[in-house]
Amino acid sequence: MSLVLAIANEKGGVGKTTTALSLGAALAEMQQRVLLIDLDSQANLTLGVGLRPGQAPGSIADVLLGDASLEDVSLSTDIPGLSLAPASDDLLQAERFLPVRQDYELVLRDAIGAIGGYDSIVLDCPPALGATTRSALGAADLLIIPTQCEFFSAFALRQVIHLVRSVRERTNPRLRYRLLLTMVDLRNAMHRSLAEEIRLAFGPAVFRSAIEIDARLRESPAFGQPITRYAPTSRGAQQYRELAAELKENVQETLAQVA
Repeated sequence: MSLVLAIANEKGGVGKTTTALSLGAALAEMQQRVLLIDLDSQANLTLGVGLRPGQAPGSIADVLLGDASLEDVSLSTDIPGLSLAPASDDLLQAERFLPVRQDYELVLRDAIGAIGGYDSIVLDCPPALGATTRSALGAADLLIIPTQCEFFSAFALRQVIHLVRSVRERTNPRLRYRLLLTMVDLRNAMHRSLAEEIRLAFGPAVFRSAIEIDARLRESPAFGQPITRYAPTSRGAQQYRELAAELKENVQETLAQVA
């Protein structure tokens, strides 16, 4: 079965799409077959693999609206092992009409359950906690919450964790979450202090791996490449590889506990 990872935070600009693309590419480097699903109408993840929104014949909006299967809209990328279900402007319509569908919070779960052949599926959610994000969390095994070491980002965690509890009660009791510290500036005393406070508050729910500020991470989407290809020896590339390795370690530990 595929491991389904949702990347979400209500606050924008915290590195959600960068994490979806970079983590997905790092997992593909580990010989995994990975499917990226772009659930944000801004389509930054789609652009990040070099595909213009609307260029593909179908999009994930067609799946959410019940007009296509996930297999119908998924495309190979030029990164070995990495595929994409692209976004389009129709996601705005899907967000509006998705709640009309019966059991809409399970639409993505059912679509993912009907597709095979992937080790990991990464859902890049919009910067909002609406119907599309709820559907993503209904399908996910693990929610990764990218969080900057800044007051407003840390404050926004309350709403995300409240949503996790709601989804657990309504549709997905197995949903887990982990925090990922992003855009960390170790030269900044406030960053260091907030990072320590977040780790103290959430303990093992925070990844050991953290993503520091790296100009190459900001540049790579403009070239339609993940950081692991655009700047494979950069700090950002290495830190996302460390995150992929930690994630794999966590999954193995969880499976061992279940067994």
